Amino acid sequence: MAGRKSAQRMSTTNPRLFARLKTQAAEVGIVGMGYVGLPLALSFARVGFKVTGFDIDPDKIEKLQRRETYIRHIPPAAISEAIVKHDFRVSGDFRKLRDMDAILICVPTPLDEHREPDLSFIRSTAEAIRAALRPDQLIVLESTTFPGTTEEVVLPILEKSGLHCPVASYSAHSSKVEFGPELQADFLLAFSPEREDPGNKQFKTVQVPKVIGGVNGPSALAAQLLYGRVFEKVVLVSSTRAAEMTKLLENIYRSVNIALVNELKCLCLRMGIDIWEVIEAAKTKPFGFTAFYPGPGLGGHCIPIDPFYLTWKAREYGFPTRFIELAGEVNTAMPEHVVASLAEALNQRKKCLQDSKVLILGVAYKNDVDDLRESPALRIIQLLQARGAKVEYHDPYFPQLPRTRHYNFGLTCVELSPKTLGEYDAILIATAHSSYDFRSIVRHARLVIDTRNATHNIMEGREKVILC
Repeated sequence: MAGRKSAQRMSTTNPRLFARLKTQAAEVGIVGMGYVGLPLALSFARVGFKVTGFDIDPDKIEKLQRRETYIRHIPPAAISEAIVKHDFRVSGDFRKLRDMDAILICVPTPLDEHREPDLSFIRSTAEAIRAALRPDQLIVLESTTFPGTTEEVVLPILEKSGLHCPVASYSAHSSKVEFGPELQADFLLAFSPEREDPGNKQFKTVQVPKVIGGVNGPSALAAQLLYGRVFEKVVLVSSTRAAEMTKLLENIYRSVNIALVNELKCLCLRMGIDIWEVIEAAKTKPFGFTAFYPGPGLGGHCIPIDPFYLTWKAREYGFPTRFIELAGEVNTAMPEHVVASLAEALNQRKKCLQDSKVLILGVAYKNDVDDLRESPALRIIQLLQARGAKVEYHDPYFPQLPRTRHYNFGLTCVELSPKTLGEYDAILIATAHSSYDFRSIVRHARLVIDTRNATHNIMEGREKVILC
C-alpha cells in the first residue's frame, strides 16, 4: 500500500520532471569536468542522456571539444564516442544551465590555509545555478563535504531565486521512499557522494553503488530515478545529512586505519620487525581483519582532506573528534619521517643531506595515475629542498611538475637510466608505478629509500635498500 501511495505522489510532484527522467528525455548538466565530473558525464551519455559538461577552465573545454583527454585513464576514444554518438557537449556558459533538467555539482572541496573547509567552489556554483534556476529542475551535490552543507549552504543560495524546495522528513528502506502529505516544491535537491577512484580498473564508475539522500521525499525519488538509469545499484538514505556522512565515514575509516599501520611501521622499524611481513601474515585471517598499508603520507583529494571537514563541523556541536584528528596528525607527519630516515641513512654512509643529490621516483599520489592532488611526494620535495638537498624527480605521467595550490617547484622530469641512477646519492621511491624496473633501480643506485615496499622481492643489492 505504501509503495502505491509513493508512486501516486511521485506522479503529482513535479510531474514534468519525473516524466522526462522516466523516458530519459531529461537533459543532464554536470558542473566540473575533473576526475569525478568527466567520468560521470561519459557514463550518462553512454546510456542515452543528452549531457552538457560545464567548467570554468577554458583549457579543459577546448581539449574536450577537440576530443582530447587530460585524464590519463580516460582515453580520447571515449570522449570522441560520447561527442559523436551521444551528442555530449561542453560549455563555459553557465546560462545554459537553465536548459538542463538535472544539474550535478562535481566541484573541488579543498581545505584553506588554516585546514578548514573551503566551500568557495560549491558556493560559486550554487550562485551560478541560482541565476539560471527554473521550476522542475533537480539539483544534486556530489562534492564531498560536511553533513548539513546541502541544506545549510546550497539550499539557501538556490532559494534566493524566489523558488523553493521545502525540507521534509521521509523514510528510505528497501530502495523505496515513503513520505508524508504532498508538498509543493518548485525544484528538487539531493546529495549523492562521488565514489570515484582514479585508475581503479576493477570497478567502473557505474559499478560502484550510488548513495542518495534528498532534502525531501520527492527529491530522493527523482535522484533515484535519474541515477538508477546509469548505476547498477542505488542506495537510498533518509536525508542529505546521512548521505554526506556516509562519504566521510568511508574516507575516515581509511584514514584512521592507514594512520594505525603508519604508526606501527615506525614502531616496527625501531623493534627490527618488518611491518610488511606482519601485514601479510595478518591477512591470512579470514575474518575480522582488513589489510591497510603504510606509506610516505596520504594523497588524493579525499582521504587527506575529508576527515577535517567532519572535525570542523563537530566543533559546532561541542564534540571533540580526537580519534580522527590524531589519525590526521600521524598521516600528515609521514613525509617528515621519510626525510628523517633518508638523512639518517646518508649519515650512516658519512654523507650529509645538505648538498646531496636525491632523485624522487614517482610524484603522483598513487601508482599508475596522473593525479598530483595532495601527493606526499610534493611535501617530501619541499622538506628536502629546505634542508639543502638537490632534488630531482622522475614520473612517467608528469614531464613537468605543474603548479599546484601549495607548490611551484618548476622541475622537469629527468631521464631514468643506469647511468643517471648511479649519479644520485639516494633514490627515494615515493610512488611505485608499475612501469618501474625496481630490480634495475636497486642494482644501479647507491642508496634506495623505499616507502612503498616496492623492492621486497629483490635480494641482489639488498644492503642498499632502506625500508621506511
